[in-house]
Amino acid sequence: MSNVLDYPGRALWVDASAGASGDMLLGALLGAGVPLDVIQTAVDAASPEPVTLRVEQVRRNEFAATRCHVGVADSAHHRSWRDIRTILGAADLDEPVRDLALRVFERLARAEATVHGADPLDVAFHEVGALDAIADIVGVCAGFAHIGAARIVVSPVAVGSGSVRGAHGPLPVPPPAVAELLRGVPSLAGPGTGESCTPTGAALLTTFATAYGPQPAMTTEQVGVGAGHRDPETHANVVRLFVGAAADAGASTGAPLLIETNIDDLDPRVWPAVIAALLEAGASDAWLTPILMKKGRPAHTLSVLTRADHAASVRAAIFRQTSTIGLREQPLGKHALDREMVAVEVAGQEIAVKLARHDGVLVNAQPEYDDVARAAAALGRPVSDVLADAVAASRTFFHGS
Repeated sequence: MSNVLDYPGRALWVDASAGASGDMLLGALLGAGVPLDVIQTAVDAASPEPVTLRVEQVRRNEFAATRCHVGVADSAHHRSWRDIRTILGAADLDEPVRDLALRVFERLARAEATVHGADPLDVAFHEVGALDAIADIVGVCAGFAHIGAARIVVSPVAVGSGSVRGAHGPLPVPPPAVAELLRGVPSLAGPGTGESCTPTGAALLTTFATAYGPQPAMTTEQVGVGAGHRDPETHANVVRLFVGAAADAGASTGAPLLIETNIDDLDPRVWPAVIAALLEAGASDAWLTPILMKKGRPAHTLSVLTRADHAASVRAAIFRQTSTIGLREQPLGKHALDREMVAVEVAGQEIAVKLARHDGVLVNAQPEYDDVARAAAALGRPVSDVLADAVAASRTFFHGS
C-alpha cells in the first residue's frame, strides 16, 4: 500500500462545512471508492477485540450519502495513549497506516493532556479510546493511504454550538479537546447546534491536512459523501471528500518546497542521523538553525528543501525521525546555474569538479569534497593540502571558458 501523500498528481479536498467525525470520514472514503476490505483488514489488524463495519446508503436532509456503522461489543477497557501505542506498534499493519494512526492518536493525547494538565502517555481517552474510535482512526488512515495525494486541502471546519454531555458532565461546544486540536485552523460554528466536529474528526483532519481553504484547482474524479448519525432539519449532516488530479500536477512535481519546524526536545546527538535520513528520503538539502524559543528555551529550526514530488517521503521521515507534530511549508522560486561535472587529477588521484555557468560563462568550479577526502586518505596527505591542489587544478577550466 502506498503511503498517504505519495502521489504528486493527486489532490483531495475535504468539505467539513457541516463538521466531521471518524465514521463520517469512513463513509466519505467508501463513497469515494475505497474498497471496504481495505478498511476492514486494517481495522481487524489493529483492534484487540472484534469490530465489524457495515455500509448503508442513507439520506441526510435529502442528500444521498454513505453511512458506515462500526459494530463493537461492549468493552470495559479504558485505554491510555500508552496502551494504544503498544497495540498499534504490535499490529500487523502496513507501515504508512501505522505511522498515520500513531500520529493521529498522539495528536489526540497531546490535546487531551493540555486541557487536563496530564502526561500525554497517561491520558485516558474514555470514549476516544474505545474500540469504535480505534476502528475509526485506523480505518480512516487506511483509506487515505489507499487513495494517496500530494495535497489535502480541508475547508474551514464547522464545530457546532451549544453544549454536549461528556464523560464528566456538560461541556461547551466546541469541547476543550476540539478547541485545542483546531488551534491555528480555520473553523466556525456552522449550520447546526450541538457537537459538529468530534475530537477524533479534528485529530484526523489536522493530521492529514497540508492546507486549509476552499477547493483547490483540480479535476474531480470521485466525490464521497459520508453521513453522520444525526439527520437534522437545518442542514445535511455530511462530510464530502473530493478526489482527483491537481490542475497543475504536470508542472508542479519538480517545484521546490521549503519544509520547516522548530524542535526543542530532541537529543542533539540524533541530528546527524536525522539529516542523513532526510537526504535519503529525497531532500535536496537539510540544515539546522539555532534559535531561542519562548521562555528562553534553546532549540533548532529544521529546514528541508525538497521537490514537491519528494515531499511526501520527506514529511514522513521528519515525523518518524524527530519529535515534531507539525510542519510549516512554503513553495519557493529557484534560480539555478547550468552545471556539469568534469575531473582533475591530484598526484594520480581523480577528483570530480562541479562547474557552474551563468549565461554560458563559467563562474564557479568546485571540487567534490568526498573525492578530496578519499584522495587525501589514499595519498596519506592532509585534506586541506589535497583540496588546495584540487582548487588550483580546477582554475584551469576558467582559462578555456
